[in-house]
Amino acid sequence: MKAISYSRYGGPEVLEYGDVRDPKVGPDSVLVKVRAASVNPVDWKCREGYLDGLLESVFPVVPGWDVSGVVVQPGASVTEFAVGDEVIGYVREDFLSRGTFAEYVAAPVRTLARKPRNLTYEAAAGLPLVGLTAYQVLTKVLDVREGDVVLVNAAAGGVGSIAVQLARHRGARVIGTASEANHDYVRSLGGEPVSYGEGLAERVRALAPQGVDAAFDTIGGDTLRTSAELLAPEGRLASIADPEVVGHGGRYYFVRPDADDLRHLSELAEQEVISVHVSDTFPLERAAEAHRLNQEGRTRGKIVVTVDWDDEGGA
Repeated sequence: MKAISYSRYGGPEVLEYGDVRDPKVGPDSVLVKVRAASVNPVDWKCREGYLDGLLESVFPVVPGWDVSGVVVQPGASVTEFAVGDEVIGYVREDFLSRGTFAEYVAAPVRTLARKPRNLTYEAAAGLPLVGLTAYQVLTKVLDVREGDVVLVNAAAGGVGSIAVQLARHRGARVIGTASEANHDYVRSLGGEPVSYGEGLAERVRALAPQGVDAAFDTIGGDTLRTSAELLAPEGRLASIADPEVVGHGGRYYFVRPDADDLRHLSELAEQEVISVHVSDTFPLERAAEAHRLNQEGRTRGKIVVTVDWDDEGGA
């Protein structure tokens, strides 16, 4: 099959488009014909070797953890899905090798849920990782509840935009940091936008003089430290970007595959509680360009890679 892969760590130039081995379908997996796969910052961080101490790389590595597509072969013990089912998945294993930037991926059923019927394949591919991250942090770490004031950093980004929508759905008031160009977008999600940079703390305090009940950091560094300073007494802090959050009394969190959580997110998407904004799409063979754009940062919503199939089912 055709796929994007890399055989050594490095920049986007190490990504190659070509033939790789077809995936084997284990008893607890299904073979998914990939229609779209979204790009996440973790993809280029893995490609550059930043996660080498955490995840073993079995070269050549096919990158990508997000997918939307169609089941073409269930494993021998699979009863959850059948041929023809449209699915989404956060297809992460505890090593790097068999990713989603390919024509097919063998996905464990624990990583999958049915695709929201009202979303395109492109939008659906952008939901799993960011949706699970936002949902798990808000519900299992920060315990956001009705009446809370929540600060979401990078509120126009992939994780941030979903976090704003989910926090509002839980009855919270949301203050979201974003560039000036994305303020209207953050408002459309239900958040109150504030600009990045010098004076951020003062701008947030003008909206929440007593501090915020929960802060969701997606950036780290100075932004994390400012978020910690803005907490109200007994305020909760979580970061997905900077382990130093622990030193500020918060928790560092790494998203995990969870079929039940993903199923819930799919239902919320169908109820139009959450939506996914796709800013750019690239064909599979141009995945390196998608990586470059994602690595530049400041993306509104998601960047997605697509796999085109002809009427006979071939790519």
